[in-house]
Amino acid sequence: MKKLSLFAVFVLCLSINLFSQFKISGSISDSSNAQALVGATIRFANSYNGVFSDFDGNFLLKNVKKGSTLLEISFLGYEKKIIEFNLKNDTVINIALVQKAIITYTYEIKGFRILDNTPTTFKQINKKQIELSNTGQDITYLMNSTPSVVVSSDAGTGIGYTGIRIRGSDATRINITINGIPVNDAESQAAYWVDLPDIASSVDNIQIQRGVGTSTNGAGAFGASMNIQTIKLSEQPYATINSSFGSFNTIKNTASFGTGLIEKKWTFDGRLSKLNSDGYIDRAFSDLKSFYFSGGYYGKKSIFKFIVFSGKERTYQAWYGVPQDSLTTNRTYNIYDYKNQTDNYQQDNYQIHYSYEFTKKLNFATALHLTKGSGYYEEYKDSQEYGNYGLENPIIVLDTIKYTDLIRQRWLDNNFYGFIYSLNYDNFKNLQITFGGAANQYKGDHYGKIVWAQFAGNSTNEKNYYQDYATKNDVNAYLKTNYKAGKKIILYGDLQYRTVYYSFLGFNSDLENVQQTANLNFFNPKAGISYLMNSTNTFYLSHAIGNKEPNRDDFVQSTPESRPLPEHLNNTEFGYIHKAQTWMFTATMFSMIYKNQLVLTGKINDVGEYNRINIPKSYRLGIELEFGCQPWKKLEISGNIALSENKILEYTEYIDNWDNWTQISIYEGKTDISFSPGIVAGGNIMYNISKSISAAFQSKYVGKQYLDNSSNPDRMINSWFVNDLKIQYSIKPKFMKEISISLALNNVFDELYESNGWTYSYINGGKNYTENWFFPQAGRNYMASVSLKF
Repeated sequence: MKKLSLFAVFVLCLSINLFSQFKISGSISDSSNAQALVGATIRFANSYNGVFSDFDGNFLLKNVKKGSTLLEISFLGYEKKIIEFNLKNDTVINIALVQKAIITYTYEIKGFRILDNTPTTFKQINKKQIELSNTGQDITYLMNSTPSVVVSSDAGTGIGYTGIRIRGSDATRINITINGIPVNDAESQAAYWVDLPDIASSVDNIQIQRGVGTSTNGAGAFGASMNIQTIKLSEQPYATINSSFGSFNTIKNTASFGTGLIEKKWTFDGRLSKLNSDGYIDRAFSDLKSFYFSGGYYGKKSIFKFIVFSGKERTYQAWYGVPQDSLTTNRTYNIYDYKNQTDNYQQDNYQIHYSYEFTKKLNFATALHLTKGSGYYEEYKDSQEYGNYGLENPIIVLDTIKYTDLIRQRWLDNNFYGFIYSLNYDNFKNLQITFGGAANQYKGDHYGKIVWAQFAGNSTNEKNYYQDYATKNDVNAYLKTNYKAGKKIILYGDLQYRTVYYSFLGFNSDLENVQQTANLNFFNPKAGISYLMNSTNTFYLSHAIGNKEPNRDDFVQSTPESRPLPEHLNNTEFGYIHKAQTWMFTATMFSMIYKNQLVLTGKINDVGEYNRINIPKSYRLGIELEFGCQPWKKLEISGNIALSENKILEYTEYIDNWDNWTQISIYEGKTDISFSPGIVAGGNIMYNISKSISAAFQSKYVGKQYLDNSSNPDRMINSWFVNDLKIQYSIKPKFMKEISISLALNNVFDELYESNGWTYSYINGGKNYTENWFFPQAGRNYMASVSLKF
């Protein structure tokens, strides 16, 4: 029935498009000299379709719907033009664009953003879409409606510690940048959005590239890359106050401002945010603060921009999950009950961007950056051996005490700094070339403190029970080109060379902890071709090679003999894109073939750790479908579905035998890759009830997935289907720009589901046991929001 409904929607959109019979053609030129502008964008407002002007500045839009039409014409460095007319027959229009007096755009992310018609797979989320969904949840939840995305939350609400997987790859395999600056932690390669609360309120747009994507800075993209651009120049002053409140005592307050252009040269923007939530899981509270500030100078040829944003978080730990047998009796159970079992961290980000336009065809951009992080997590531990903390056993009344309860803190102080650059050439006819790269260094200080012990012995608060330093250098350079061979074919090439140096405290062959180094060099070539059949249909084919180094634990919890090798990926994407005025459809087939992918097997290595090991052969094969249509102006329907097969060709599982403290191995053969559902689907129906009121109904389905790589049905996350309802009321009174009131009712039908988890199997007394722990997500809950724009 669901498949039939989807087919009916598809046929409806197709039939609507067939009634669109008219054409709009014309030319785009410079108003000052009548020179043709090649590559200008001509698109319908609030529609899917758009074209580019050709070598002579001409364009053609086919299958245009009869009636009132808004046409947007834009070109880099020129004022945007909007034309409104009532289309009754074929129409010819000639448009002259006016050059901007100053540069109002920056080039800091142009080097690795996908350009239109680049042959690879991507999704763009614009500012309007971000604002509609932003009620306080982490930025990962704003991407939940995009293809192949699965999100999760430790506290169950999308606030605090959250995670995201794209095509089954977690954040350690997703390259993330903000304005071109790497976000992933250099050592763990993870991204911690809890350190950047409410960053979405300062974001203009997000581009998600699935697969290897184009060359970028920072950690290797192995499942996807996420390019985030913060707020752009606003030429007019503004101020916004937003307050949200909802279930679990969630409260978010945000105030932001912008000066607009001062003396046509200077601009300043800022934001303050405060977010508190008790969480769905017991005691899983979040206390989050953040700010954003930027200042910019905009000249005729150059831009100088300073950006600083910071986040401070205190969250109660919900990292362990809920045992399987508690899901039906106490879904909000939290194993931690020590009152200060918290995570505490502050991260400050500084960016300085400079862009210079040598000519309209050639520009240069560079940026300096510094990310400072410091914090700890505190935990209560019982029955700890003194020797594990470098302490002597205390003697009390002639008795030697070997164990003690204690409270410890594990600290991390780190600095990540460097620069990025790109030189961009565009002849606005048939050739685009970018040469860019980055050089970054990370320095991390890891140490632990005992802040209390039941029997203190010779411990002191000043003494660190462990301390190690790490340094990581990451340098890369890339060369990209887009070449238009005739009117229908675009060729893409991308070559990247990346070198990594890592110094860390790890085990040598004699199991002694010593400072070690690793040097890795990667070559990541990419190539593709796009075929522009006509103004509405495009095919593309691309192949990319990605290489990725192991993370911190893989290095420090192994010896040089057991240390895993880097991972290697061959990624092929074949796609079809159709964009008409009232509907769009895309289909992407992907192949991701891994060599030496790192996975957990349960095997203990030579230093006694459950470290990841290289699997010789594994793959992900799938197809992603996305559609959207506007049956009429008030209604928009969109959806996507991803079907995939994610396999390890030969898998051996290792299980601990507690009876004799050994391990047994079980050859499983071909198995499913963990946390990789075979089906992920989403849908959205948005209806504009009136000019002031709109409603959106969103759905998300995620198929079953396994907690480990054994494909054992007893270690599985069940599928779930969740629906959300959002209603927004907006008015524009004379005394301010806008008053907006919104209500988000999440998980409308109170679905009981878990989105993440972990498993451990062992043998005890000759019997097999499996412990599954899950992360339940909140049932029906709401968030209300009031926004005032001045």
